[in-house]
Amino acid sequence: MQYVPLGNTGLKVSEICLGTMTFGNEADEQMSRAIMGKAFDLGINFFDAAHNYNKGATEEIVGRWIGPHRDEIILTSKIFFPAGGGRNDQGLSRRNIIQSTEKTLKRLQTDYLDILYLHHWDESADIEQTMRAVNTLIEQGKVHYCAVSNFAAWQTIKAISVAEAHNLASIVATQPMYSLLKRQVEVEILPLAAEEGLAVVPYNAIAAGMLTGKYLKDQEIVGRLNEVEMYRQRYEKQQYTEVTRRFVVHAQEKGYSPAALAVAWVKSHPVVTCPIIGARNLEQLQDTLGCLDIELDTAARKEITELSFDPPTATDREPMAAMLARGW
Repeated sequence: MQYVPLGNTGLKVSEICLGTMTFGNEADEQMSRAIMGKAFDLGINFFDAAHNYNKGATEEIVGRWIGPHRDEIILTSKIFFPAGGGRNDQGLSRRNIIQSTEKTLKRLQTDYLDILYLHHWDESADIEQTMRAVNTLIEQGKVHYCAVSNFAAWQTIKAISVAEAHNLASIVATQPMYSLLKRQVEVEILPLAAEEGLAVVPYNAIAAGMLTGKYLKDQEIVGRLNEVEMYRQRYEKQQYTEVTRRFVVHAQEKGYSPAALAVAWVKSHPVVTCPIIGARNLEQLQDTLGCLDIELDTAARKEITELSFDPPTATDREPMAAMLARGW
């Protein structure tokens, strides 16, 4: 296992982050503990959770396991989506951030989070108050760093600007969706991260299992695309099926597991810190961890990238390099 800098924090994290979203749902507690144990034994020291995963059950499972390993693990959680029964148990209000973090710490049986992600932009909350709330938790020692997930580039830089203007703890990382099927982050989020020195910890690298090729088969498959409407809608476009077919053939020709190659492609982007992987059993975990044995040079990455569709540029104008190559 290799270890990489987490942005400018000074922390070192494993080149793979373990996602825990399946714990307490697709993976029962016994299997969840087995997955965490296997990952930890392999050197993974970066675990990702959220307060709304399986109505808090995920954090409880992690909390019951993590005890003796706590100081060796960089532990994260996220706040935004509804996690309780009250109408204010959601969003990025100061009230919800502080109260939800206290509940998360109890479920995780820890005194602190290494990273607290703001899980989604909140249109109804003043970002200054949001950043002040996280800053309070940092001053109390209950959170060490603040990060964002699912923020647009302008939302991220606004949070950073507000933090800098008011001398508050700023954003150290971003957690966007990124896969061969979902490449929008290449347009603005990844360039922003490079410019600002943010760590990039992408999720959905295998596109909810689609890039494994299992949904191409003419049979009912157990998986998120058939179990969760959100994922079905996310990947229902025909072009995603076309890209998947080309990618699976390419992986087979190269002798790689499609799941492992899909993660390796995300991991090979020079701005990506480490991708998140998840599993519902040890077989899936082992298959995906094959990404650690795949090194993609620039040519190999380009070959895979060309199986997909390039997202449009942010301004519909060429980058400077293209203009210089063509001539003003």
